[in-house]
Amino acid sequence: MVGSFDTGAVRRAREAGWEVMFNNAGIWAEICRPLPITRTAGRVTFRWTAFLLLLFSLAAWAANSHHPHSGQPAPDDPGYVFALATANRFLHAWQTGDLEGGTVLLSDHMRRSSNPDEIERFFSGSAERAFEITHGKANRGRCRFPVVLLTREGRRVHRKFSEIVLVNAGKNDWAVDTLP
Repeated sequence: MVGSFDTGAVRRAREAGWEVMFNNAGIWAEICRPLPITRTAGRVTFRWTAFLLLLFSLAAWAANSHHPHSGQPAPDDPGYVFALATANRFLHAWQTGDLEGGTVLLSDHMRRSSNPDEIERFFSGSAERAFEITHGKANRGRCRFPVVLLTREGRRVHRKFSEIVLVNAGKNDWAVDTLP
């Protein structure tokens, strides 16, 4: 009955719970029954929302609780910062190919026990290099830092996982005792 206007039909439709729609000209356009809204549907929706919110919160908490640096205490050795700075300077010398700058940071033991060609080979190589230093451990004048040496050759990146060991040479002067 679209288009005709029958007030009795409109009244009976509204009493039966139907919604009567009119167009802009006031002509009866459509009769439709609205979807019933129940309280149960609202509770179910709220419960699902609460459940999903709790699930995502727990997942975020679990992801952050396993972060490798979150539970590690600061090192007790006051020389740790100086050792880390020396490791950073040594690896920067490797990154830039600075043989002299890196050799100065070697311990006397390392200079005596290593082949000079081996040290030179360590500092020579690709121009595109980088390094990563992670949280180290200090123990009685020695610090160990896990490192990753990255070199790029063409489109490939090579990663070498290693460790750099530094020794206290006295008065917060640290020296590299093993090459990574």
